[in-house]
Amino acid sequence: MCSSDLLLRCAGANYPEAARRGQIYGSLRMLVAIRPDGTLENVEILQSSGESVLDQAAIEIVNMAAPFEPFPEAMRAEADILEIIRTWRFHEGNSLTSY
Repeated sequence: MCSSDLLLRCAGANYPEAARRGQIYGSLRMLVAIRPDGTLENVEILQSSGESVLDQAAIEIVNMAAPFEPFPEAMRAEADILEIIRTWRFHEGNSLTSY
């Protein structure tokens, strides 16, 4: 399965240049829905950071990290879509955390 470590590594390598230059930081809440084969069903900003550059960067980071590992067989029997809701925080110093 996808790990938050994979997304955070991808995010660190792809921190938005416009945010870096403009020293733009903030938090957003995002839904990521994953199909059993690891492909994306949906990526949606639930609560904006108020900065479109950060919101769009978060969506692009998830898209770059996809596809994820397929669901294990036991999980496929229980779920047809895995929905993950996390808060992403773009920090000063060009880092990202998720909780």
